[in-house]
Amino acid sequence: MIFNRTKIESVVLIELEEIEDSRGFFARAWCKEEFEENGLNSTLEQCNFAFNRKRGILRGLHYQAKPFEEAKLIRCIKGAIFDVVVDIRPNSATYKQHQAFNLIDTNRHALYIPEGCAHGYQTLEDNSEVFYQMSRSYAPEYAKGLRWNDPAFSIDWPIKNPIILERDENYPDFISPTPSQLQYEKY
Repeated sequence: MIFNRTKIESVVLIELEEIEDSRGFFARAWCKEEFEENGLNSTLEQCNFAFNRKRGILRGLHYQAKPFEEAKLIRCIKGAIFDVVVDIRPNSATYKQHQAFNLIDTNRHALYIPEGCAHGYQTLEDNSEVFYQMSRSYAPEYAKGLRWNDPAFSIDWPIKNPIILERDENYPDFISPTPSQLQYEKY
């Protein structure tokens, strides 16, 4: 695997190292040791799969709050998605910044998203499928989100009228913590 650092602190785009022969290729898609060598959380507690029927579906921007933060490894295994990470770690050098990635079945890239970042994606093709690996099990009472069009982040989504759940459409505006709140926030 090739681990490419991105502009968002601790977010890594992972490329496969394909070993080809006459049958096709073989590649390692996840390795505990390689993740640890690259400073990434190698805990794997849960895997999820999302099937998206239509182009323009927007899922997110989701995260789990303390003490149930999760790291994620996201891969589009069929179709294409516009994947976005937003850094909401108040003590991070890239706080409130976002970065987008095109994850496509043909490029086979995976995106590692650390704890303390929100994540969402928009499908670019019908029948897109996404595979998630998470460092924590889902804790519904700690599930949180940011609104996809929050002016605090100004994300330029490729499809302007997304297909989105009411819950994701109605998250409140993001408000940065005050300095007194930060003394209790340790990421």
